[in-house]
Amino acid sequence: MGLNCGIVGLPNVGKSTIFSALTSAPAEAANYPFCTIDPNVGIVDIPDKRLKMIAECIPPQKLIPASVEFVDIAGLVRGASKGEGLGNKFLANIREVGVIIHVVRCFEDPDVIHVENKIDPASDIETINLELALADLDTIEKRLQKTVKLVRANDAEAKKLLPILEKLKETLDGGKPARSLDFTDIEMELVKPLHLITMKKVLYVCNIDESALHEDNKYVLMVKEIADKEGARVVKICGQLEAEIAELETDEEKEEFLKDAGLEESGLSHLIHEGYAMLGLRTYFTAGEIEVRAWTFKDGDKAPQAAGVIHTDFEKGFIKAEVYHCNDLFELKTEANIKSKGKLRIEGKEYVVKDGDVMHFRFNV
Repeated sequence: MGLNCGIVGLPNVGKSTIFSALTSAPAEAANYPFCTIDPNVGIVDIPDKRLKMIAECIPPQKLIPASVEFVDIAGLVRGASKGEGLGNKFLANIREVGVIIHVVRCFEDPDVIHVENKIDPASDIETINLELALADLDTIEKRLQKTVKLVRANDAEAKKLLPILEKLKETLDGGKPARSLDFTDIEMELVKPLHLITMKKVLYVCNIDESALHEDNKYVLMVKEIADKEGARVVKICGQLEAEIAELETDEEKEEFLKDAGLEESGLSHLIHEGYAMLGLRTYFTAGEIEVRAWTFKDGDKAPQAAGVIHTDFEKGFIKAEVYHCNDLFELKTEANIKSKGKLRIEGKEYVVKDGDVMHFRFNV
């Protein structure tokens, strides 16, 4: 699974506008379908107040945030699984991302055309989900043909896989995603090599106008009802507002803009955090006079693996790590105080790193 988020949706729902605001780098956005053909890729900084708070206690020469990759993928239309529009290209691109960010139009604007000539989030979601299910169904049917032959040849692995494929075929035939099935750990290992699109986690993004910033409109409520049934999460974003915020130069200006709009956090910031977490990514910090830096690691990683994010030599020659949590620093203000209060720990190779840890690695190459 890729450690990135793929932004998908029907043409003209605001994907490219949101992507441009995310990356502050223009993606082609126009009032006609398929203006995005090749996927745009952007590396997005993770907004993290803890970074600045650490720097207030340990003043560095520079701050370096963690980041995550977002991919703006071509708009999909009905019939994409059969090659309509840019279907095959779309499906190939989405297969490579880790999490699907599904942008749904939840605003009315006669000046922005809709590919289906109506504003209906439920229909839009159904169109995308059905095309993805049909693409996966094609994958399953091809694998079924091969697996049945292998079962006849008395292949042990094929015998384990066959009932899973049959269960998947029935589910996808009904237009439901593969993730709606409960798999055991063993079954999941057998399913992984199939690279099914509908196994991926989905975050629905309601692209709204400013009138729905503080109170959900009927379209947002529709999306939330669908998401609840799927066990998916929902984020509201006013793409046009976020585009205006992205044009501001300083953090102070952006904070003032949000305050005037009655918002504590931008929709994009919420989206970035949700995508990062859904990818199973977490953050630890290193802090010193040269830099305070946020590093990305996978949830469940042990200390040597986390060290390897900095450099492979750190993982190969890992000896131990000095660790404390950033919350202890915020309370006690200095590393000297942390040591005197017994909050600094020495951890070995089996230590499972926690989000918010501040770490100093000792290694020998």
